[in-house]
Amino acid sequence: MTLWILSVFLAFFLLHYLVEAGLTVLNLRQVAAHGGRVPPGLAGWLAPETARRSQAYTLAKGRFALLRGTVGAVVTLAVLFSGLLPWLDARLGAAGLAGANLFVAYLVALGALLGVVSLPFRLYATFAIETRFGFNRMTWRMWLRDRLKGLCIAAALGLPFLYGVHAFMAHTGAWWWLWLFAFVTAFQLVMVWLYPTLIAPLFNRFTPLPAGEMRERVEALARKAGFRMRGLYLMDASRRSGHSNAYFTGFFRPRIVLFDTLLEKVSVDEALAVLAHEIGHYRARHVHKSLAIHMAGLLLTLYLLSLLLHWPPLFQAFGFAAPSYHAALALLTLGGGAFTFFLAPLAAWYSRRNEYEADAYSVRLLGLPKALKSALIRLNDQNLSNLAPHPWYSRYHYSHPTLLERLAALERLVARHPAERSDLALAPGGAPTP
Repeated sequence: MTLWILSVFLAFFLLHYLVEAGLTVLNLRQVAAHGGRVPPGLAGWLAPETARRSQAYTLAKGRFALLRGTVGAVVTLAVLFSGLLPWLDARLGAAGLAGANLFVAYLVALGALLGVVSLPFRLYATFAIETRFGFNRMTWRMWLRDRLKGLCIAAALGLPFLYGVHAFMAHTGAWWWLWLFAFVTAFQLVMVWLYPTLIAPLFNRFTPLPAGEMRERVEALARKAGFRMRGLYLMDASRRSGHSNAYFTGFFRPRIVLFDTLLEKVSVDEALAVLAHEIGHYRARHVHKSLAIHMAGLLLTLYLLSLLLHWPPLFQAFGFAAPSYHAALALLTLGGGAFTFFLAPLAAWYSRRNEYEADAYSVRLLGLPKALKSALIRLNDQNLSNLAPHPWYSRYHYSHPTLLERLAALERLVARHPAERSDLALAPGGAPTP
């Protein structure tokens, strides 16, 4: 039985790795063959130098991701088949740990080990790749300070959370998975509130958007959309990175956060088009629906885990003498992705569908498709996003449509719903004025 279990796991694990690596190689070849040219649909909108830098950035990140994925796969197999997991279990037990203390110590130790393995890759990504392309603005001192803050937050929130997980698994009977689902869901909802109000300000400064045209028009936009927001803030993202973005955070009354790097580059109309897109997500309840899907997946995962806990051959296959809660979670963490990776393209498709809907909402609300188009191009420009991904790669990985796909959808939308305003023409040029 154990040999059969290991064979099935290795088959799925290898398939997962080959799919991920194969798609990355296809994407790298596609990008390299494209030659860093400006796509025909962006002629007049995008500078040739930007297209060349986008290609170089994509190739650098893709090759690094291929190396990181390969090393990650080797490390995962080594941890699972070297006897490290049962050895760690035995050593902690010999040290006198048992019950909840053993559960927490085991998972913390495993997490620390995986964190140490990934540390060189995170450092290289930040201080080599991101620095080479002008994005990284972090100093070593700032990076170390952020890591220390992160460790303190993880200890303050993560340790009590793990003790809570063990309590529900060990003391709520056969229906522990249902009780644990309720606990984890409640914890996640609390974190949705806690992050913007207490955690994020530990890393960045959030100041109310100053009075002026931008604030007045954003507030007018929110009123027009019937969107109740908790606040409108500017974040000093430029202290750490040159990437640009904007996001909403919160569940019922979200706050709007704009990167200062975004406002440095876009016009008022472009910023409004982006924010109208984000409002579209909330008006269509994309956030709520995605959370519901996530919760359904969590519930199913916990139920399956409850069944595997009573199957000793699974634990014996990986060297454990007997089932345990911490061993089950360790095996799920390290090997679960091999059995769920095929869901990634479904999740990506659903996310892209939502992005199209939000783009359409922005156009209907503002009537400024040209501003949205120029904003999308500027964001692509500032972030050096891939202009020519392989279609299989983007279908599998991309949570957003490619730039050309989004622009084509905007063209179709304008063709189906012409309006009187001249700014509905999507020709090259600056953002329209109201």
